[in-house]
Amino acid sequence: MFKFLSKNTEENMKKTGLDNTIDSGAILNGEEKEVQNSNRDVHTKIFYHPSWNISSEQRYVLNFLNNDLPPLKPYQLSLSGIELTKIPNAIIVSAFIRNSLPKAIKLQELPLSLLDENQEIIAQHVFDGNQLGEIPAESSMPWNFTFPKETIKKDAFSTENWTLAFNLAYTKHYLDLDESWEKALPQEEIERLQKIVEQLPKLKENELNLTGLQANIADNGDLHITVLIRNGSDKNMNLEKIPLRVVDATGDVIAEGGFSLNNFTVKANTTKPWTFIFPDSLIKKENIDLSRWSVSVIQ
Repeated sequence: MFKFLSKNTEENMKKTGLDNTIDSGAILNGEEKEVQNSNRDVHTKIFYHPSWNISSEQRYVLNFLNNDLPPLKPYQLSLSGIELTKIPNAIIVSAFIRNSLPKAIKLQELPLSLLDENQEIIAQHVFDGNQLGEIPAESSMPWNFTFPKETIKKDAFSTENWTLAFNLAYTKHYLDLDESWEKALPQEEIERLQKIVEQLPKLKENELNLTGLQANIADNGDLHITVLIRNGSDKNMNLEKIPLRVVDATGDVIAEGGFSLNNFTVKANTTKPWTFIFPDSLIKKENIDLSRWSVSVIQ
């Protein structure tokens, strides 16, 4: 990173990226603009994350670039692109994260889009904002964002006049219940499912994932499994047939079978619970241990 360090004059030390600035309320819930002095200029002071161990030369250049940034208005967040580097299977983008609020902020999910000079999408990714830690009031923090291969949508693009932008169209992953489930479940059970969905590991972009929720053997010997079908794509997924395999705590395959689904849609960026029933005839083992179990799609 920071190839511009080889440029030995201040005139040549320039950012290759543009700026993207938004009102903080767009991604920070409950933030209100100042009633008074809302037109004053905020000159953000540079702040280095405690994990950054960089040379005095790097600090000099970053300080120089930060001092050259335009002022913000109060209660704004801004991304100011510094440099873009292509590496095998990824793109690394360095940028200043700027906070003009009068208080420190913490970001959790940080959905970002990398745009080319024509504002077309190069890559999109949701970053873990917790890694940034606390961004102090009226500060500007340099940071490196890595877009992995699976998030890159465009291979050929200019490394000049690009923009790292907040993706305001991003929708947080949420629980989506089938109408029959919504009518049948008590509110406390729905809230429990919502908490489970929120606590699950984040999906990769376009990932479809099955997570086991509950399994039991019915009185008639059938195996009932309830799974969470998780869609990490920004598009709805229509499932017609799904072949499943269930493994118990001992690692043995205890059931396999194919299921036909009618008008079954898992909406974009949602998790949908569903129960599958394996009849007794498909169960491959006696004395099943369901203290731990897993389900997977048969390839």
